[in-house]
Amino acid sequence: SMLVRPTEKDREVQCHASAFDFYNNDTFRIKMCTEVNMNYFQTIHHEMGHIEYFMAYRHRPTVYREGANGGFHEAIGDTIALSVRSRKHLQTLGLLEDANVSDEEKKKSDINYLMNQALLKLAFLPFGYLVDKWRWRVFSGEITPDKYNEEWWKMRLEYQGVTSPVPRTNADFDPGAKFHVAANSQYIIYFASFLLQFQFYESMCQASGHTGPLYTCDFYRSKEAGEKLLNMLKLGGSKHWKEALKQMTGDTYIRTEPFKKYFQPLIDFLMNENKGDVGWAKAGINWERA
Repeated sequence: SMLVRPTEKDREVQCHASAFDFYNNDTFRIKMCTEVNMNYFQTIHHEMGHIEYFMAYRHRPTVYREGANGGFHEAIGDTIALSVRSRKHLQTLGLLEDANVSDEEKKKSDINYLMNQALLKLAFLPFGYLVDKWRWRVFSGEITPDKYNEEWWKMRLEYQGVTSPVPRTNADFDPGAKFHVAANSQYIIYFASFLLQFQFYESMCQASGHTGPLYTCDFYRSKEAGEKLLNMLKLGGSKHWKEALKQMTGDTYIRTEPFKKYFQPLIDFLMNENKGDVGWAKAGINWERA
């Protein structure tokens, strides 16, 4: 594996984090250039999720050596990261100290933590959805080449509420700045994974015997939680994804309730802080309908 940028000046490397299964049953590698910060702490767990999945289903025939669906593969490492980023786990590792910190300060810290998580997880969902929606409209011919950029920014505004900081025209091709567009790689798997990971996380937390707010759960060293995850990983692509999901969570469909449950303390705080006007509420958007 390559975990740090090589020091050789005459060697060019691609640092975009990736994980690889060499299909020989004992070789699995990660390629990335890590730095010591929280972002890479998250990323390395994401990539290790791929590796653990590879290792779990390596006994399967080659045709089944894949995730139950693409969203599963992207969700596994992030599920683990939800646990390792928790206050409890960071304290276990000695990366966070709570000595002489008041309950009020802890509460503020937790709200800040959830806000940061929301900026990573919640804010991603509309973008994760629109990338492939734009691509599919291109593939169907609904969006023609002379409208590529115009329709891209219409969708960015509709789903994300953002516009370009500088004027753009159809002479530009801003969607191509996204790797997955240029590389013709499906993106809906990330949208699915950002919902699945909270579903997996809740299930593992329940198996570990966790009590209290969902976001505080750390299933570190829980054999019950680990066994539940491993049994699902071993299936690879040998079962329909709904069967794999049922084995893991008891559900046969993707649920959004665990996502909302995780962020409920932040939702309550923002509703109180903003007197009920959260996000685009002032624009008249019906979030329950949306």
